[in-house]
Amino acid sequence: MNTLKKVLLSALLICGSVCVLNAQEKTTTAGVPVVKLNNGVDMPRFGLGTFLQGSNEICKQSCLTALKAGYRHIDTAHAYQDEEGVGQAVKESGIPREEIWITSKLWPTEYGEGKTMKAIDAMLERMQLDYIDLLYVHQPVGDFVGAWKDMEKAVKMGKVRALGISNFDANDEVWNAIMDSATIKPQVLQIECHPYAQRLEMRKKAAKEGIQMECWFPLGGAMSNGALLKDPVIKKIAEAHGKSPAQVILRWHIQEGFSVIPGASNPDYIKENIQIFDFALTDEEMRQMRSLNKEQRFFNATLEDVERMVWGAKL
Repeated sequence: MNTLKKVLLSALLICGSVCVLNAQEKTTTAGVPVVKLNNGVDMPRFGLGTFLQGSNEICKQSCLTALKAGYRHIDTAHAYQDEEGVGQAVKESGIPREEIWITSKLWPTEYGEGKTMKAIDAMLERMQLDYIDLLYVHQPVGDFVGAWKDMEKAVKMGKVRALGISNFDANDEVWNAIMDSATIKPQVLQIECHPYAQRLEMRKKAAKEGIQMECWFPLGGAMSNGALLKDPVIKKIAEAHGKSPAQVILRWHIQEGFSVIPGASNPDYIKENIQIFDFALTDEEMRQMRSLNKEQRFFNATLEDVERMVWGAKL
């Protein structure tokens, strides 16, 4: 019976993802599909992650390369310490601000009513922006409920357009705490997700609330030692399309209806990653990709580990 339930759940998720893709007519000029979030705001479903860029200057150059290649979504965070580089790239790109989706995240040391509003103003100052398109609570520790109240106020003030929760897959307690206290429900959930960890249960929870899924570590991250890129099934599909394994994986994310933000600072990888809108995986190839799921995450820190990291960090 459990096996049957899993099969039915997978089928429903697959159908929902395909329907999302087929109904997605609006795209950016680079062909990136745009999703309408549950607050009516449109967000490009493909972007550049800026984790581990190294410096603001490196981040600025990465963002400029990405924007020139057609990216219109950039994901940063206070914890990445490269927000200034993102803001400089937006200003130097010559692209109208309203055409670029900028995401950032608050660190738990900035959580709390009153405290969070000051942190949002400081974030806008760092990036030299008038507003942030999507603002996340980065980790589900500390007073994230108090932070959310200030984030809701920021939306009403026009400082933020959409709100998200990052890493709120830790347990049901943190998920329920934000859902039960929020006046403005989250628009986006950002978690680790890739072919080896397809997160079927979290996708079900997010779909129930009309929350868009966004994936970090879409290619597995450094901790994976390139496991996904070496997978024989993925490599065979890549050869059939004349594409790289990374491009096939990212295309899978798009066809599943996810938003995806691969991180890169190498200009060649940045350009390669967005070249996924000139081909499509067949139904059989999507079936093969889905068969790879074993809910194997590569980042396996416990919530207690995250708490130690949060309170030990200095921002």
